[in-house]
Amino acid sequence: MKLPQSPLSGRALAAGAVAVATLMTGGSVAGSASASESAAVADAPDIPIANVKAHLTQLQSIATANGGNRAHGRPGYQASLDYIRAKLDDAGFTTGVQEFTASGRTGYNLVADWPGGDADQIVMSGAHLDSVASGPGINDNGSGSSAVLETALAVARSGYQPAKHLRFAWWGAEELGLVGSRHYVDNLGAADREKISGYLNFDMIGSPNPGYFVYDDDPTIEKTFKDYFAGLGITTEIETEGDGRSDHAPFKNAGVPVGGLFSGADYRKTSAQAAEWGGTVGEPFDPCYHSSCDTTANIDDTALDRNSDAVAYAVWELSQ
Repeated sequence: MKLPQSPLSGRALAAGAVAVATLMTGGSVAGSASASESAAVADAPDIPIANVKAHLTQLQSIATANGGNRAHGRPGYQASLDYIRAKLDDAGFTTGVQEFTASGRTGYNLVADWPGGDADQIVMSGAHLDSVASGPGINDNGSGSSAVLETALAVARSGYQPAKHLRFAWWGAEELGLVGSRHYVDNLGAADREKISGYLNFDMIGSPNPGYFVYDDDPTIEKTFKDYFAGLGITTEIETEGDGRSDHAPFKNAGVPVGGLFSGADYRKTSAQAAEWGGTVGEPFDPCYHSSCDTTANIDDTALDRNSDAVAYAVWELSQ
């Protein structure tokens, strides 16, 4: 991309806060049609941080074995895609690879569909899988890629059968200008674009000096993420580092509702942000942004854990 826990789980706290807010307003939870459906959101799984980190370890090993990166058109990218696709195939997803060309090299998007749900209402979650050529890209964007993968695998483990159809995607050549995601959107017909009720983007969610940023786009998606973090007692901020820097932009430009999460890149943390979230004032959210030091050591486990759980929460909430 261009607090101590209560004895209750973070997910239980978040779900409780949403339920209370719903009762107070007399309305339904964002994306839900009834109180019974909102109660089902509590069943969204807690995403095991150990599983997410295991995926990051594999992506690091792939980069190490392939010239230190997982960049577009390089062997490390292909190996990363093969790793994720094998996990999804084994879990029962229908996977497909979309080919495109950028900078004289062949690139690939990976798209995975979970069987069932209303095919005219698709909740889509995605992350770019490529790194820059100068490093392994573990925070940028192994973090988002791994959280989306583990959420998809949690769907399979739980046998979840949502009302809406679930689709997951890993984009190629984001670092060259959102090439893969733009190719995907450009090759959708108008009718197919209209079937996507929301696209959720996750690009850098484990920054070592983290912030908790929510995209200021579709109000329902934005509220879903804000409600989750409010349930954990975490204040969020609107993502301000520049709309259009990641793969939600082609969807937004095509009229698809979008939203997402971000833990910060090369901007520096302010004193007010450090007071809210901890961390180091005046230092970048990710000092290894687009560098060779963006390794598995360049991850804040707490931020990665919270954001991964938020991915699953939103997928469950918005697909009811």
